Amino acid sequence: MRAAAAGYQGQLRIALSDGITPPRFTALLAQCRQDEPEVDIRLYEVPLSQQIRGLHDDLYDVGFAQSAEVGEGILAEPAWSDPLVVAVPARHPLLTYKRIPLDEVLRYPLVMCDPQLCEGYGRQIARILRTVDAEPLVAEQVASLDLMLALVAAGYALALVGSSQIIACRNADVIGRPLAGRSPMLTTYLLRRDVEPSETLSRFIDRVSPIITDAPSHTPESTKEINS
Repeated sequence: MRAAAAGYQGQLRIALSDGITPPRFTALLAQCRQDEPEVDIRLYEVPLSQQIRGLHDDLYDVGFAQSAEVGEGILAEPAWSDPLVVAVPARHPLLTYKRIPLDEVLRYPLVMCDPQLCEGYGRQIARILRTVDAEPLVAEQVASLDLMLALVAAGYALALVGSSQIIACRNADVIGRPLAGRSPMLTTYLLRRDVEPSETLSRFIDRVSPIITDAPSHTPESTKEINS
């Protein structure tokens, strides 16, 4: 009723999990507002498990998360990917590396997202860490990317994040360095129920693919240049 009174002619309920990358999602929302200003967009920040339940229960129309492990009845389609980089405090000894070996990263404490709040992100990071024969020293688990990068800036620990997240934070005390070898990618997925989407949702999904192509390419090298 409130949406209709405000002049909206439709609604899209979007659930967000895992600290979705700001530049990509901001560009998508801006495109939606430009193309269909009459559609009321509601955003809900929730853990992945709650997002999946909400999609099943028709509380949300669509969602974004960093996991494709969503069970039956939910479709998970890749939306965009970011090269994984190491967030390093300024003047840290690892900055002597242009590309940091993962086993060198694991010699230092890491700050991680709370696995309950950032479940999909945690799964992707865990898979990457299992590629080396060393246990990470987790200094802190936090509820948000902002706090994670604040702890990095203060010199408490390193972090593993998407390159566009480093660029978006624009903190001179946080420097992004790619990992040695082929850079792993952090993938964000669009989640929705496995049913015929509404016309409004179909148009929203169609906008996601151009965002992947047109968004700036945040390569490890560009991250290094911006932050070094």
